Amino acid sequence: MTPESQPTAAPHGNATDPHSTIETVFRIESPRIIAAVARLVRDVGIAEELAQDALVAALEQWPRDGVPDNPGAWLMATARHRAVDLIRRRENYARKLQEIGRTLETTAPPEEPAAPDDIDDDLLRLVFTTCHPVLSAEARTALTLRLLGGLTTPEIARAFLAPEPTIAQRIVRAKRTLATKNIAFEVPYGPDREARLGSVLDVIYLIFNEGYAATAGDDWLRPSLCEDALRLARLVAALMPKEPEAHALAALLEFQASRSAARTGPDGAPVLLRDQNRRRWNRLLIARGITALGRADAVSTGAPGPYALQAAIAACHAHAYTYDETDWRTIALLYGLLAARSPSPVVELNRAVAISMADGPAPALALVDALASEPALRDYHLLPSVRGDLLLRLGRTTEAKAEFERAASLARNERERQLLLHRAAEAS
Repeated sequence: MTPESQPTAAPHGNATDPHSTIETVFRIESPRIIAAVARLVRDVGIAEELAQDALVAALEQWPRDGVPDNPGAWLMATARHRAVDLIRRRENYARKLQEIGRTLETTAPPEEPAAPDDIDDDLLRLVFTTCHPVLSAEARTALTLRLLGGLTTPEIARAFLAPEPTIAQRIVRAKRTLATKNIAFEVPYGPDREARLGSVLDVIYLIFNEGYAATAGDDWLRPSLCEDALRLARLVAALMPKEPEAHALAALLEFQASRSAARTGPDGAPVLLRDQNRRRWNRLLIARGITALGRADAVSTGAPGPYALQAAIAACHAHAYTYDETDWRTIALLYGLLAARSPSPVVELNRAVAISMADGPAPALALVDALASEPALRDYHLLPSVRGDLLLRLGRTTEAKAEFERAASLARNERERQLLLHRAAEAS
C-alpha cells in the first residue's frame, strides 16, 4: 500500500482502543503535519514540537470525546492552530501577521487540506530540508527517520545499535544546525536541486540497506526500516515524476524488498540467494519494480544513473524464476557500467561475483585478489567471504575455510557470523 492510499479517516467511535488509533494515525499523518506546519514557522524542530502538541491534545480529548470522523484532519487543524498562535506571540512576525492575520481571524482552518498538491509540496520541501548537505550523513539519516519515517528516538537507536542519548543529541544538533544556518524550507532548483537530490536518495538507500542486511546485532533483517525507506522512495518518486533516479531508486527497493520473506529461515538465519525459495518472492512488489523502472527509462534523457543500473541488475534477478536461469552475463555487464559510472571497490567485488557465475571462479578470483589492497575493504567481511566461496568452487578447501573464518571474525552481525562459521565448517 502506498502512502497516498493509506486510510486517514476512521468512523467516529469505531476504534475500540483510542490510544492505538491515535498512535496509528499520528504515524501515518505526522510527516504531512510537520511539513505543513514547517511551511508556516520555517523551523522543522518547532514544527515537530507543534505536531507533538497536537498528539498530546488528541491523547487528552479522543479517549473522552471519541475519535473524530477524520482524525488526520483533526490533528492537522490542531497543529496549524498552534502554529498560528505561536506566530502571533512573536513580535518579529508582526508584519507577517498583518498580511495573514485578518484571514486567519475570520476564516477557520479547514478540517483537511483544500489542495492536496500543496501538502505534497510541503512534504517534498521537508525531504529536501532534512537531507540538506550541511548535515552529516548520520544526522540526515536520523532526522529523516524521525520526521518522515515517524520513528521514535528509542526506535532509531535500536535500529542503528547506538545509545539513545547519542541519537537524541544527533537529532537535536541537526535541527539546531538547520535553524542556525538559516536553511530555507524549499525545494532547490538548478544545480543545487541536483546536488540535494543525490543526498535525498542516498539517505533513503542507506536506511533501506540497514534494514535489508543489518550491520550489527542479533537480527539480520529489520523489516520496519525497509518499509520506511520504501515508503519514502515511493513518496519522492511520486512527488518528482520527471527525475529518473528517483523512479530508479523506488524500482531498486521494490525489487529488493520482494525477496524479504525468502531471505531468512524459520529461525531467522540468513538464506543465500541460490538457496532461496523464489515462490516466496513477492510478485506484486516485482511488478511495481518493473513499472517504476519503466518510468525511469521513460523520463531519462541520458546515460542511466547508478540507481537505474542497480535496479536493472535487481530486475535480472527478479525475472529469473530459478537461480540457474539468472542472466549472469548481463549482470556482469551492468556491474561494469556501474563501476564506470560510480567507481567503487564494493561494486568491483560484486562484478567479480557476477563474472564468477558467467565465466567461472578462476578469472573472478584474480579480480578479487586485486582488491585485497583496497583500504576501503580492509575490514569488509564480504571480501574474504567472496574469496572463500571462489576458493571452495576451485576445490581449495583449506584456503576457503580460512577465508570464511576470517570473514566471520570481521562480521558484526551475529546471524551473518554464524552463517560464515557454518560455511567454514562445511569447507573442512
